[in-house]
Amino acid sequence: MRKDFFVRGVAEIIEEKSLKDKLKSGKTLRIKMGVDPTRPDLHLGHTVAIRKLREFQEAGHKVIFLIGDFTAKVGDPSGKNKTRPMLDDQDILRNAQTYLDQVGKILDIEKTELRRNSEWYSKMDFNDILQVAAKFTVAQILERDDFEKRLKGGSDIGMHELLYPIMQAYDSVMLEADVEMGGTDQKFNMLAGRSLQKKMGQAPQDVMTMKLLVGLDGKEKMSKSLDNYVSITEEPSLQFGKIMSIPDNLIIEYFDLCTDIPKTTVAKYQSEMENGANPRDYKEKLALEIVKMYHGSESAKEAKESFVRQFREKELPEDMPEVKLEGRYKLPLLLISLGAVGSNSEARRLIEQGGVRVDGAKLEDPNSIVSVYGGMVVQVGKRRFYKIK
Repeated sequence: MRKDFFVRGVAEIIEEKSLKDKLKSGKTLRIKMGVDPTRPDLHLGHTVAIRKLREFQEAGHKVIFLIGDFTAKVGDPSGKNKTRPMLDDQDILRNAQTYLDQVGKILDIEKTELRRNSEWYSKMDFNDILQVAAKFTVAQILERDDFEKRLKGGSDIGMHELLYPIMQAYDSVMLEADVEMGGTDQKFNMLAGRSLQKKMGQAPQDVMTMKLLVGLDGKEKMSKSLDNYVSITEEPSLQFGKIMSIPDNLIIEYFDLCTDIPKTTVAKYQSEMENGANPRDYKEKLALEIVKMYHGSESAKEAKESFVRQFREKELPEDMPEVKLEGRYKLPLLLISLGAVGSNSEARRLIEQGGVRVDGAKLEDPNSIVSVYGGMVVQVGKRRFYKIK
């Protein structure tokens, strides 16, 4: 393991001494991380923990990547000020498959234990659920900050939401996890896992909370529901352009949490920027590195060249119409919303003919989904450009 294993990207370890003792014991540890397939994309925020999983895997430990296809029906209330909408089975199934495809960009899939929590929840009856729920008190569950804030603010809390931390805890029991990993917003749920394992006769898992990556808006954590994220499977040019759009004050954080660039090099970059170097140059290094990680060196080089042509060499017109949009759009609807076309059929025809680019990336699939962000440039035909604000 790297020298900075217990530091880089890590917010807190509970219990650190216990984890270090387990690692020294020579035992093959079972390292768990769960993700609910609420949207089809894994994003850079997810990779902070997944890349730490890879370090465990490279050290010979068993990584368990859990798809929360059953808990996704409940919806994780972590960090939420209102109840999540419940997803239907088809959406969950479709999203889960994309997760399994994407995680292989980081983990060695052949060495990864891929599980779904529907394996046990779909077989449990109501008596089984009561037996697990009886291990917790209402006071314990309502201690979590998210519920406390919602109660004080007069917001509703669904009964099903109270079950979520109990279900995540039971996942750890079923998987016999030695360690569970997740963002700092998952701390309550992961500690519930420790508590339940003790009560059910298992050794309590250690918990490693990972730092949360701030999204493209520079304010909130990167999140699919906030559409401020960078998917690891997006077109290279689109991925490159999104990274170039992050606020300057996030450059070092992204280097630290999203890349394997040595900390000494990252510290050098920070010092150079503090002494007057142009942040744009370091943002370009960052974008190049991230695209290379998920698409390869050649795609990263092409994405950079495309960006430089359009933005550095001023190929873009200065009088582009600016349109205020937010959220996710099917590509034809995006063109209609920009006022670039008058109908869905016209939009589809332009797309299929290769006449639409988003931040320099040619998109030829009318079913493409685009998450818009401030500064994004959409080109329609040879001469029409639109800028998102």
